[in-house]
Amino acid sequence: MGHRSGERSRGPKCIAIVGPFACGKTTLLEAILERTDAIPKQADTGAGTVGDHSPEAKSHQMSVEANVATTSFLGESITLIDCPGSIEFAHEAEAILAAADMAIVVTEPDEKKTAALQLTLHRLDELGIPRMIFLNRIEQATMGVRDILKLLQPTSETPLLLRQIPLRKDGIVIGSIDLALERAYVYREHASSEIAPISGDDKAREIEARFSMLETLADHDDQLMEQLLEEIEPPRDAIFDDLAADLREGIVTPVLIGSAEKGNGILRLLKAIRHDAPDVEATRERLALQDNGETVLHVMKTVHTPHGGKLSVSRLLCGTLTDGTELRSENAIDKASGLYTLLGREQKKVSKAEAGETVALGKLEGVQTGDTLTTGKSAPTPLVPLKRPQPVYSVAVHPKERRDEAKLSLALQKLLEEDPSLSLDQRQETGEMVLGGQGEMHLRVTRERLEGKYQIPIDTDAPAIPYRETIRKSTTKRGRHKKQSGGHGQFGDVVLEIRPLPRGAGFEFTDTITGGVVPKQYIPSVETGVHDALRSGPLSFPVIDLAVNLSDGSYHSVDSSDMAFQLAGRLAMKEGLAECSPVLLEPILRIEVFTPSDATARVTAILSQRRGQILGFDAREGWRGWDVVEATIPASETGDLIIELRSATAGVSSYRAGFDRMAELTGRLADAAMNGRGKAA
Repeated sequence: MGHRSGERSRGPKCIAIVGPFACGKTTLLEAILERTDAIPKQADTGAGTVGDHSPEAKSHQMSVEANVATTSFLGESITLIDCPGSIEFAHEAEAILAAADMAIVVTEPDEKKTAALQLTLHRLDELGIPRMIFLNRIEQATMGVRDILKLLQPTSETPLLLRQIPLRKDGIVIGSIDLALERAYVYREHASSEIAPISGDDKAREIEARFSMLETLADHDDQLMEQLLEEIEPPRDAIFDDLAADLREGIVTPVLIGSAEKGNGILRLLKAIRHDAPDVEATRERLALQDNGETVLHVMKTVHTPHGGKLSVSRLLCGTLTDGTELRSENAIDKASGLYTLLGREQKKVSKAEAGETVALGKLEGVQTGDTLTTGKSAPTPLVPLKRPQPVYSVAVHPKERRDEAKLSLALQKLLEEDPSLSLDQRQETGEMVLGGQGEMHLRVTRERLEGKYQIPIDTDAPAIPYRETIRKSTTKRGRHKKQSGGHGQFGDVVLEIRPLPRGAGFEFTDTITGGVVPKQYIPSVETGVHDALRSGPLSFPVIDLAVNLSDGSYHSVDSSDMAFQLAGRLAMKEGLAECSPVLLEPILRIEVFTPSDATARVTAILSQRRGQILGFDAREGWRGWDVVEATIPASETGDLIIELRSATAGVSSYRAGFDRMAELTGRLADAAMNGRGKAA
């Protein structure tokens, strides 16, 4: 054994499969499950046997939710969780990665995927999760593997460590050479590779690539460095120990090659996982979780099944768990009703789970994705707080049939439980139910689930823009309400001074009544009437940023009342506002756009074309090759902004925005808003 050897992690492992969109993650999962005899045959295309089989995934030919499968290899349990690659569904991986032991990052030799790969690797760095890269579709590579590594290295903060190189014949990849074992393997589709001799040019390539691998390992192993300097061949066990130690410590990112679709390179990948990957003990250490004898779980995913109800897919971090155990979360106490291991949609009931296992717990109604569960007496705080991301694309939703309103609300709550990256905003001012998400496809899939899984036909619209109006001139206006219809009449008489205030000042109401011309008990009624008039001004929008002073008036000892003065105040405001040069206001947002540096010019052009004002851009802190563009932009221009930004940035751009100010809007755009095309809020 090498001098860095330690006890190999033998407990159940949980591995997240992540990486850019359409790089073959689901295919790799299928290939692993076939090789471990968990399924009889790997599918040729699509979601296959255990992939994402939802109608939405089939319709769009992409995974839209995480997929969990537990298998075993050489007697050891491994749970693999295939996470969607699209940035619109990336949040699905957040709660999963929090309690995973390691990640397999699936990518391919394609320069267009490097920005998306960087997103994945950077998030793994932030979470401190060990990872290895599976370079898929190696047979399609048009450059040498070491050139591919040079292309990919800028996406990773840690050195990429090549563990295998392709074995070629007549320019075609026919196998691989394992640099640690110094052994060549010839691929066979969906079968174990055959050992082959290394000769000629392949031997020279192997020696050069192996020495480069050893040099990288020697950066953290003084003994290995001495051996290399003295040209002493290091023991093979020591090399494997270094590979495992450096992976677990996050010092390097090993790179393995293969073809998931053909089942090539799968056995070597499985052996690397079995030997090198950490287990739950290391994950507890990363999460600063002490094993004090209590059972502790982390909820990775929530699923509402058509017939079995709610399932909480959880990683058991400490202790043991049996069906029916009472568990406490931060906000609830629930008893598990059903304990299952998963193989895609297939559930296998079990009576007990041990630390490290990933299981689904039935009917924990008060539990949410990201919760920490425990058998302890005090409510636990989440080990890794799960934050809902700010939506970048929103639609107003309403059922086509009014009778479905309650049903829609219930279905949306279930979808929000399953997908924490969705948000729901009930806007009282407009009566809209606004659904927010991470992109157009994200919300399209959500709509399809509502209409398919929950059988609720819905309509969607662009959410209303919260336009306002204000005044630019002052005026004084009398409002008199007088009505006589037998018996007591109605009489209220007020004089209001109306003047504009600076932008953002809001509304002020004062009175300078002297001599009791308007009795004190009626002054609040006048203010109520003023507020009522401000709800919809001359331009049909709420009026803001003005001051109103009640300066004079008169009353009748018999006919005056609260209602009469309220109506008088409203009348004076309605007539007075029309004389104050009303102007439309639109909300302006302050926005930060995160983009690869080579797309910064395109991003600034897009913002400018949407009436954005560029405030500047700078390097994104901690992100090599990325910028942050700061700007202000009208809210009305952001409806489909994310679609154009991602089209210009290979699908990786994102932004966050917040309210900045209200600004005057005139001309054609103001006319459109006032004619209803701008959708007033």
